[in-house]
Amino acid sequence: MSKPTDIRIIGSALYFLPVRTRVPLKFGTETLTEVLCARVRVRVTDRRGHSAEGWGETPLSVQWVWPSALPLAQRTEVLKHFCLELAKAWAEFAGQGHPIEIGHDFQEQVLPGRLAQTNAARGNDSEPMPWLAALVCCSAFDLAVHDAFGQILQRPVYSTYSPEFMSRNLSDFLEASPTVSFAGKFPQDFLAVQPPTELLAWHLVGGLDLLDRAELKGDEPQDGYPVLLSDWIHRDGLLCLKVKLRGTDARWDFERLAKVGEIAISHGVKCMSADFNCTVTDPVYVIEILERLRCDQPRSFERLLYVEQPFPYDLEQHQIDVHELAAIKPLFLDESAHDWRVVRLGRQLGWNGVALKTCKTQTGALLTACWAKAHGMQLMVQDLTNPMLAQIPHVLLAAQVGTIMGVETNAMQFYPAASAAEAVIHPGLYQRRNGVVELSSLRGPGFGYRLGEINRELPPPAAGFGG
Repeated sequence: MSKPTDIRIIGSALYFLPVRTRVPLKFGTETLTEVLCARVRVRVTDRRGHSAEGWGETPLSVQWVWPSALPLAQRTEVLKHFCLELAKAWAEFAGQGHPIEIGHDFQEQVLPGRLAQTNAARGNDSEPMPWLAALVCCSAFDLAVHDAFGQILQRPVYSTYSPEFMSRNLSDFLEASPTVSFAGKFPQDFLAVQPPTELLAWHLVGGLDLLDRAELKGDEPQDGYPVLLSDWIHRDGLLCLKVKLRGTDARWDFERLAKVGEIAISHGVKCMSADFNCTVTDPVYVIEILERLRCDQPRSFERLLYVEQPFPYDLEQHQIDVHELAAIKPLFLDESAHDWRVVRLGRQLGWNGVALKTCKTQTGALLTACWAKAHGMQLMVQDLTNPMLAQIPHVLLAAQVGTIMGVETNAMQFYPAASAAEAVIHPGLYQRRNGVVELSSLRGPGFGYRLGEINRELPPPAAGFGG
């Protein structure tokens, strides 16, 4: 059943914004020193003839979305080309309705075919671009459609995930289980009634980050930002630390976790999490590290709130039973959690939490959150080191869905200057003070970007289609 507020897309534009890190960030076996952000503008019209523009943005973090031995420049070019293809595909997409309905249909009907075409054009001997990379490229467009819907209605987009504006309920997107039915339910049923205006901020302790003065080499940046972990904790009042580990060197991983734990205890940090970078193949590896931590450093073990995906990206290919591990500490899907179907498989294998990311599309994150919450799974919202506009839907998602604790946010560690223009309007979102980020500056329609007040000059568009 159609609604007068249904929208369709009539145009799109794509911009690429390069950003360099102030210090390197390690992803698994690779290190990130620069990132290309895709910023998207879409134009939509509704059945009443009204039109509006919306914006979305995401970092194309190639090392995370496509871990590979292929040259970084080659993978980056493939992702850029795919974004260009999607700009045309979104502008031509005939789907009409609410953004969740449009986003779902595009991901089901168009995105797989576009990915297949891209990989076929590269030849059978080329390593295929993975689905996660396709989702990240797609996410900026999907976010922009959600923002545009709020703009055309002149209301916050999170107030639109209801039967007033959606023709389809959750049972049209999510499969029921023996204990859960989605019939007659909408995303609003799983969102916070009064979302918080501030969130505890998780700081990322990267594998190359310096922990104490003994590790200083003299070539650290002199840019006014902290270098040592203790200085970050003191300056930002941090209470939550996410520790990046190798997953291939048990001794190094334990010693790293133990040392960060000691620093956390001495500086009043309340919580930690452990991220093994998807390189572990046997749960025993993680179990032994956790049990040793429980024995040798019980106070650090108590602070460990959850463990983030230790195992390979492709959950369907690597169906590892994790019940024993998940009984020790909550185990959260991240890279594997492409959509609610994968999360359902993860739950069957023993996973008890899921980390959401807006870079896998706003539509997908919301539907996954609904499925997971309906089945009693815990939620976290993880960062993709989101600068500029990408930070705003990211923190809004965490505030709206309710997480195990706060939100991971680390762009201010690795490229704080990149968000200088946005920070003028939203200072509480681009700095962490007293251990939190603050959302009260977000107001107005869509995601509350207040884009007209942000003094940022964009480069010429890399592509533009339609109106």
